[in-house]
Formats: sequence, structure tokens, C-alpha cells
Amino acid sequence: MPERELTFAQAVREALAEEMRRDPTVCIFGEDVAEAGTPFKVLSGLVEEFGSERVIDTPISEAGFTGIGVGAAMTGLRPVVDIMFGDFLTLTMDQMVNQAAKVHYMSGGHWKVPMVVRTTMGATRRSAAQHSQSLHAWFSHVPGLKVVLPSTPYDAKGLLKTAIRDENPVVFFEDKMMYKLKGPVPAEDYTIALGVADVKRPGDDITLVATSSMVQVALGAATLLEKEGISAEVVDPRTTWPLDEKTIIDSAKKTSRVIVLDEGYGRYGATAELAAVIAEGAFYDLDAPVKRMGAMHVPIPFSPPLEDVTVPTEEAVFEAARAMCGKS
Repeated sequence: MPERELTFAQAVREALAEEMRRDPTVCIFGEDVAEAGTPFKVLSGLVEEFGSERVIDTPISEAGFTGIGVGAAMTGLRPVVDIMFGDFLTLTMDQMVNQAAKVHYMSGGHWKVPMVVRTTMGATRRSAAQHSQSLHAWFSHVPGLKVVLPSTPYDAKGLLKTAIRDENPVVFFEDKMMYKLKGPVPAEDYTIALGVADVKRPGDDITLVATSSMVQVALGAATLLEKEGISAEVVDPRTTWPLDEKTIIDSAKKTSRVIVLDEGYGRYGATAELAAVIAEGAFYDLDAPVKRMGAMHVPIPFSPPLEDVTVPTEEAVFEAARAMCGKS
């Protein structure tokens, strides 16, 4: 029987549908999530199956409906709050950072917030400075929040199901440029544990630690490197918190050279944390300093030629890895 393939968007939709069928407390709300199915059409068809009492269109108030999500989660539901563009997370910061992340701690364990915030990240869609940012590092910085960054349809479905079943608030970032990416997704029920990295490609000469969309960039660069006789290992953390430090450090020790790739801003970003973990855990095994590659420290431009150079590309990673391996 041929392996079943779904797009990234189909995998996300299937995960939501299966969890809503399994658990009547799971509900979705946000802007344009019902009849419109979100601007990216990821949720198309869910309101027809589950009705407008469980797939709820909200007014344009991210702070308001995220707050409703926190309250709903505290009182017995498992809401999936849809934030249309990750840039709009700025409007939810009090609800997420000061409420959702701290309720369990401040109540002495009496309250919990089993809520998922689904949102997007990623540039190169020509959406300009206010609709193209990757802000996952902000939430990874806050105790009490879990942060998920799937890079394949398989991971998207398994990680989202786990996030919905988790007793803690989870922020789930989907790269908007990956919704049409296809990959194998089992038809049977499965979950993927949070905090478990995945070696997407084994290698011996250099490690590419990559998140979200940068996993596909790293895999493309690894293919180019193979033609040069360089064996690149690609490690996908899958979650920035909890973080599987052991898998990352073990790979760094094996290859002795590491490039960390992330589409967020480089300054004080995910690349900095990952590089620090590697430097602390594998320092005496490294043959070169850990190199970081992230988004340039500028607002994402609308101009296509300018936007395209603000985030790492396969060619840029290829050249950096060649140089690190002494083959430039």
C-alpha cells in the first residue's frame, strides 16, 4: 500500500479534527476561523462538522479572545486560540506571559491552563514588516510556556495532538510558507512527545541545528554539501521549550562543527540559546566556534529582493558549512 502523503496544512487540520472528535472540550476560536477557515484556509471544513459553538469567529481583539481562552482553559475547556499572524502575538503578551504562564504556579497547583495558541511565523511571503516576523524566542524565554516549531507534516500532526492534550499552555508556531509542503503522515492515531529532538539526516562532518522552515533549508544545504564530499547531520529540536539538549550536544560532539539556523532575529534569539547550549555541553569536542545564522536585524522588507536576503538560504548555509569544513 503506498504511503499516505498530506500537506502541512492538511496535517494540522486533521490533528484538530481528530482531537475535537475525541474530546468534546476541545474548541477553536479566533478571527476568521469558521466560514473563512483562516486566511490560509487551514481550518476549512471544521465549522461544518463541529458547528459554530465549537469553531467560533471572534471580534478583532487578540488580547480579548486570548483572555477568553485562558479563562476557558481554567474552567474545563481545551481551547485552541488562533492568532492569524505571529506578529499579532504582541497584543497577547499580558494574557500569555502574566496570566497563562503563571496561573499554575501562583495558585499552588490548583489551577491549570491547558490551552494551545496556534500562530504563524516566517518571511518571504511579501507580507512586509508587520506580517513576517518570527517571534518564537520571546515565548521560549518565559517560564510556564511550551513552544513548538514543527518542520514537516508528520511532525505538525503529532506535535499538535500532544500540545492539545498537554495540561500547560503551548504556543504552536507554523511557518506560513510551509502549508503546501507534502510529506508522509500515518492515518492511525499518533503523538510526538514535546522535548524530543529529531535527527532529520545523519552525518559525520558538520551538524546543522535548524528550527521550523530552516530545517528544509538545512536539508537542501546538506544535499549540496554531499556533492562536495561533506556529510552534514541535520538536527531538528522540534520544541524550543522543553529543549532536548542531549541530542543536540551529542551531535555536536560527533561532528565537532555546528551551524545553528533559525528564522527569528539573531540578536538575543533562539540561535543564541542553542549555540550557548552547544558551547557549554560540547566545548572540548568542537573544532570551530559555533556559527549562528538567523534573520538580519532589520524589519522584514516588502521589496522581494531585499526580503529574500534577510533570512538564511540553502546557498548561504552551504557556503558557510564549506568554509567551516575547510573546503572554501
